[in-house]
Amino acid sequence: MSHREVVQALSGLMLGMFVSILASTVVANALPRIIADLNGSQSVYTWIVTTELLAMTATVPLWGKMADLYSKKLLIQLSLGLFVIGSLIAGFTPNVEVLLVSRIIQGVGAGGMTALAMIVMAAMIPPRELGRYSGMFGAVFGVATIAGPLIGGVLVDTSWLGWRWCFLIGVPFSLIAIALLQKTLHLPVVRKQVSIDWLGALLITGGVSTLLIWSTLAGDKFDWASWQTAALVTGGVVVLALAVLVESKAKEPIIPLGIFRHRTVTLAIVASVLVGVAMFGGTVFLSQYFQVSLGKTPTVAGLMGLPMVFGLLISSTVAGALITKFGKWKAYLVSGAIVMTVGMLLLSTIDAHTGVPVISVYMAVLGVGVGLLMQNLVLAAQNDVPAAELGATTSALTFFRSMGGSIGVSALGAVLTHRVTTLFTEKFGAAASGGGEVPDLTTLPPEVLAVIKEIYGTATADLFLVGAPIAFLAVIAVVFIKEKPLSTLSGDERLKQESALH
Repeated sequence: MSHREVVQALSGLMLGMFVSILASTVVANALPRIIADLNGSQSVYTWIVTTELLAMTATVPLWGKMADLYSKKLLIQLSLGLFVIGSLIAGFTPNVEVLLVSRIIQGVGAGGMTALAMIVMAAMIPPRELGRYSGMFGAVFGVATIAGPLIGGVLVDTSWLGWRWCFLIGVPFSLIAIALLQKTLHLPVVRKQVSIDWLGALLITGGVSTLLIWSTLAGDKFDWASWQTAALVTGGVVVLALAVLVESKAKEPIIPLGIFRHRTVTLAIVASVLVGVAMFGGTVFLSQYFQVSLGKTPTVAGLMGLPMVFGLLISSTVAGALITKFGKWKAYLVSGAIVMTVGMLLLSTIDAHTGVPVISVYMAVLGVGVGLLMQNLVLAAQNDVPAAELGATTSALTFFRSMGGSIGVSALGAVLTHRVTTLFTEKFGAAASGGGEVPDLTTLPPEVLAVIKEIYGTATADLFLVGAPIAFLAVIAVVFIKEKPLSTLSGDERLKQESALH
């Protein structure tokens, strides 16, 4: 394909990507308002984010597997269609329960979009060239991440629109993306006569979901050391062990266990989990910190996320261009992991009185680290496996990164809830901790408000203190990845070459 054809085909893909990222970020600044309107608690706050991430995570390997078997174009359009349905239900939701169901449908659609976008790119573009196009994706990712909270904030602050539009705004974009893909994306359809390992898919989803539910509820609904913890963890681990057993015997496994024989892939997956924990776990709660602790409006809270995204955007674009030019990639992984850890440590020093310029610098540091790591882990893994396993490898990486994100949001969310409740009880006595509901700041007297700001400031800093050692483990993982020269053939070309050899 010529450069022009690639860019045309990527246009619909990028719009789809833009919409699915927008969906997860647009809600961030609207959440405090949504929770207040629908009478939700702090744990519901976490669940609204987690359910989408969970559905996205659990279905990514399935989408990746289907991409190896069916028309990639049709699958992408299907995932966008699901996304539209989820968005419409969320936009008209009467209560928290329906909202959670709609987030699951949105998550399944977004899972398809995130897995398939990378797979389609790898099919069209050689790894050596992928850097510059990954840079374009990095830019889309960055703009959507910036635009999301900003648009969300403006919609919430505009009296005649309101938070429901945070969900409805993605619908027209998704429909345009479906039409664009129909026109521009032309890939050869390779149909293999094989069955999908549905039992494996069910066990993977069940095992992961059980562990995520445990990490969300532990420390809030029951103690970390309790019979509930023992039951959920044991259950989750047993189901995942069964999944491994089923996958090892399946003819067409969802996650081929063979990919773990590649050291680069295994280490990239470990690092991806840790990046997910750091990135999602940390950033989801920053918006709440800006609004509750620093007393900013949703729009301003959206603007305050910009430094992190600019850091991510610049570092991923520059690194992508340099990798395409020189063909070397490992140095960016190692420096990215180190910078990410430093960013987490810096953010663990914030409180209710930290100045905006200082927080901006800390967030930019975290963004630079994540930007250097995220896309390049995928690139390193894609370069390391046979073309026939590109779909499964890419989706395995995306799956584990989202899983890290879900675990990060739910576990760090539980840490935050626990800290907030403990500090509440210390300051106001047991009767006032109010069942963990997020307070409506507009109704509070000034002296109470000052204490609540302190509580959320301290609790958010503790969150990053827990996240920093997790981020440091990513440094250890990427140091052991072995650098391999980047292939100059696209996925489709490599597939033809490999099938000619067999």
